[in-house]
Amino acid sequence: MEQLRHASREKGRTMTTPSATAPTALKDMSLAQIEKKLVSSAKGISGHEAAHRLLQYGPNEIAEKNDNQLLKFLGYFWGPIPWMIEAAVILSGVLQHWPDFIIILVLLLANAVVGFVEERQAGNAVAALKAQLASTATVLRDGTWAGCPARDLVPGDVIRLRLGDIVPADARLLAGDPVEIDQSALTGESLPVTAKPGDAAYSGSILRHGETDALVYATGSDTYFGATAHLVQEAHTVSHFQRAVLKIGNFLIILAVVLVALIVVVAIVRGDSPLTTLQFALVLLVAAIPVAMPTVLSVTMAVGARLLSKKKAIVTRLSAIEELAGVDILCSDKTGTLTQNSLTLGGPFLSGTATTEEIVLCGALASRAEDKDPIDLAVIGGLPQSVQLSDYIVTEFTPFDPVHKRTEATVTGKDGTTFKVTKGAPQVILAMVADHTAIKTSVDKAVHDFAARGFRSLGVARASTTGSWEFLGVLPLFDPPRKDAAHTIATAGQMGVAVKMVTGDQLAIAKETAKKLGMGTNILDASGLGDAKHNETADVTASIETSDGFAQVFPEHKFHIVDILQKNGHIVGMTGDGVNDAPALKEADCGIAVAGATDAARAAAAIVLTTPGLSVIIDAIRESRRIFQRMNSYAIYRIAETLRVLLFMTLAILVFNFYPVTAIMIVLLALMNDGAILAIAYDHVLYRNKPEKWKMRPVLSIASVLGIMGTIAVFGLLFLAQNVFHLSGPEVQTMMYLKLSVAGHLTIFLTRTRGPFWSQRPARILVIAVFGTQAIATCFALFGLFMAALPWWWVAFVWGYAIVWALLNDRVKLATYWVLDHLKTPLTTVGRTRALTQNAR
Repeated sequence: MEQLRHASREKGRTMTTPSATAPTALKDMSLAQIEKKLVSSAKGISGHEAAHRLLQYGPNEIAEKNDNQLLKFLGYFWGPIPWMIEAAVILSGVLQHWPDFIIILVLLLANAVVGFVEERQAGNAVAALKAQLASTATVLRDGTWAGCPARDLVPGDVIRLRLGDIVPADARLLAGDPVEIDQSALTGESLPVTAKPGDAAYSGSILRHGETDALVYATGSDTYFGATAHLVQEAHTVSHFQRAVLKIGNFLIILAVVLVALIVVVAIVRGDSPLTTLQFALVLLVAAIPVAMPTVLSVTMAVGARLLSKKKAIVTRLSAIEELAGVDILCSDKTGTLTQNSLTLGGPFLSGTATTEEIVLCGALASRAEDKDPIDLAVIGGLPQSVQLSDYIVTEFTPFDPVHKRTEATVTGKDGTTFKVTKGAPQVILAMVADHTAIKTSVDKAVHDFAARGFRSLGVARASTTGSWEFLGVLPLFDPPRKDAAHTIATAGQMGVAVKMVTGDQLAIAKETAKKLGMGTNILDASGLGDAKHNETADVTASIETSDGFAQVFPEHKFHIVDILQKNGHIVGMTGDGVNDAPALKEADCGIAVAGATDAARAAAAIVLTTPGLSVIIDAIRESRRIFQRMNSYAIYRIAETLRVLLFMTLAILVFNFYPVTAIMIVLLALMNDGAILAIAYDHVLYRNKPEKWKMRPVLSIASVLGIMGTIAVFGLLFLAQNVFHLSGPEVQTMMYLKLSVAGHLTIFLTRTRGPFWSQRPARILVIAVFGTQAIATCFALFGLFMAALPWWWVAFVWGYAIVWALLNDRVKLATYWVLDHLKTPLTTVGRTRALTQNAR
């Protein structure tokens, strides 16, 4: 763990003066040894030495990993699909086929711009982490205390920390009283920790009680905070959506290139005009390769992102929509996500004759609301409505300090009686009572029972001004679950998503919270896990997969847990709100920052929730699965149409030596088909109650069957046109164009449902887009625009022919799905698990 915290230092930076020492080693040394190594003391260093060390160590800030934005944009023009599009652009220019040149170039640029803007919206997580750091610090230099920018701090500086201060760098506490430090944003621990002289205070944590001086031993990227930023920078994921698009694109490109090359070779052998052949091959490639596929899918997800924003889920990385649809494990931060992040008073243990009202009243009188201490506020909040604190006057108050571990107040009641009350650590309060030995066993048992249930205990005692202390009992405090959390977890389970709790709290607290949420109590102690670079054994990996959650988790563990689950075939979602969650949020397939999250968590996440709790995630999952169905429908449609056009054109040219459509007809097909199909982003679809994954076998199978059936249908019409109707060559080409156009758009109504095409009503905008473009295509054929005119009765015949074949193809589609479902071999439980893992991969 420590190696991760200071990875950047281990990569090669060394010191000249003082002697080169890795921050890891400094942290493990005694305070005296650190002072010696850093050539410093409680008196600090001089301003001249600080300036020298600033040059040597660099500013106390996180080094950003800045990408060249121009190169990043140009990267969208690199890859199999862009290469084919670029080749088509170049050939269009060489052949001076300017309409094709402009159309293809616009599609290429549109795809690049959409992708670039999408990634820019993801935000800079490292910059957000920097914003969490303190901006100024009080430092001792040349024997004088003065303020200076936190970025100018260097190892060896002595800083002063006061109540509420953000610790500006990793430092060791100097002599003085213990203090309490809130490290919840770094470690996930819900309560402040006590730090004594010599202990470390991490950059980004907050001082909650006390005041102290500290010796800085690590700055910038060498701090614990900096290591978190380093993990965020190192987290890079390629979405399953990107992989699926690449697979589909490669399949269509290879198929198109092979068949077009075959056409070119045969045409050359036959002695056809090379220029005409090349031009025809060019436009056929444009129609066949998925030029607009990345853009159509990105637009579909962008529309989905707007729909999710209405459900209070803001998408910062579009591919996260598809990932959320496939999430089968959701790792959820506990504090503030599953729980309310506010301590609540439980039913107390009573000693002697004390009543519940009496012990809560005395505990509240020993508290002070203006200090905003979460424990004090919880005790005061537990007062019965019938009790008014205004009836009592606190004449003296001793606040909590880590040494005495209790508060004390002298109080005057409304009847004029004066008495004392105290609350604090049970063993401390018990030791103040004269007859503590008689009740020690029962009190210890009560404290132990509360701890086993995840409660923090407070002892409460009362005394008259002259009498001895009377032990009243023990108050239990806990962070209650959110009211909607249990229902959300149960609903997620019904949708095939297993929720695992991830918390920095102790094991007992995690188990009790899990029990209240109904999510199982098989909680794994994460302290036994390795770091992000560690390969776990098969047994440990299995325990991670089967556990209901993890306790005592550090940022490295969260990152590691996500990584292990991903390597074992799971699509992992991660929720969180703190700086400590940022690396895992970035690494997860779908990182979700909950409401009230830090800037670092929001920037690292792919989805940001704007309402409290997890309930909105259920809506987001449902919507993401609908979006996935739309993308899946388009993918099947695009592959089927490419197969239909390619197979028909190739066989017609090779077998019949006949060009069934002209080059301009192919361009019109490509424009209107992909233009209108953008409306699928608004289509009505049904989501499934299980995670969605890109399964290429059914996608390619259904697409291939529909593509082949479409090819048979169009050849049937070609036979009728030539041998039965005896149409002229140009009229046959017009008829083939209209058939390809109408049947192509009717195919989308088949691919959008797994059942019969009428089982789910399509969106009005999709119907308008499809029949609107086909009305235009019909006008082209009817009035002879860009092609030979076709009489209205032949136009009507083509429409009827296409509709009949669409109905037949729908039956064939259903039969294909039936075959695919029944070809699955019955699996044992183990076998099914393995199969699901392979499918996820």
